[in-house]
Amino acid sequence: MTGRQGKPADPLWRSVASFTDGRVLVPPGWDRTEKGKGSPGAGRAAGDGTAREMLESLSREVAGCTRCRLSETRQNLVFGEGDPEAGILLVGEGPGANEDSTGRPFVGRAGKLLDRILAAIDLDRNSVYIANVVKCRPPGNRTPAADEVEACSEILREQISVMDPGVIVALGASAARTLTGSRSGIGSLRGSFQRYGDIPVLVTYHPAALLRSESLKRPVWEDMKRLKAFMDETGLPRGRAE
Repeated sequence: MTGRQGKPADPLWRSVASFTDGRVLVPPGWDRTEKGKGSPGAGRAAGDGTAREMLESLSREVAGCTRCRLSETRQNLVFGEGDPEAGILLVGEGPGANEDSTGRPFVGRAGKLLDRILAAIDLDRNSVYIANVVKCRPPGNRTPAADEVEACSEILREQISVMDPGVIVALGASAARTLTGSRSGIGSLRGSFQRYGDIPVLVTYHPAALLRSESLKRPVWEDMKRLKAFMDETGLPRGRAE
């Protein structure tokens, strides 16, 4: 596997054979392009503006959010960033210290690893949208409490409605449970597509988990191969030049 400049990518990927040899079977009912649901704007009312404009408006609306206790200790609300028209949404758990300081998602060590993972399948921050389940940092980077997730869930639901993504990647157990409604462990949820309504959800481990455990790199790479195959089959990211 090589990077965009023809140089070997991260050692995680160097020994992995090309993932472009096979094809993926799109789960029944998820070929959303054929149903007219795969085009940008399908989830928005006519005249409401572009997805980017609508998300910018939503971001301004929630900037001073005090729906839960996390607002009491945050420096910045971390709304999300990327291309909302691309059709690929990545959802993590919540901001860490670096994200809280900058107001941007995934900019710490885990974020740098996420950038390398995306590059391995020819994606970057400009060809996906990145958000979190909760928009404010839980103190000490603890797992968000159920009431905190619920308080923020309306924002995430609105983000998804505006973007109408072709696929969602759930990064970690909190995102997987929130999006799928399942109480199953991440080990049983990953490996096949789950659902958020009629949107396919690919569950994988959070990049922070890879920093703690080398053994998770191989299953994450398998998940990324599955995502790449799904992208090729369904024409994601949207709007990418042929």
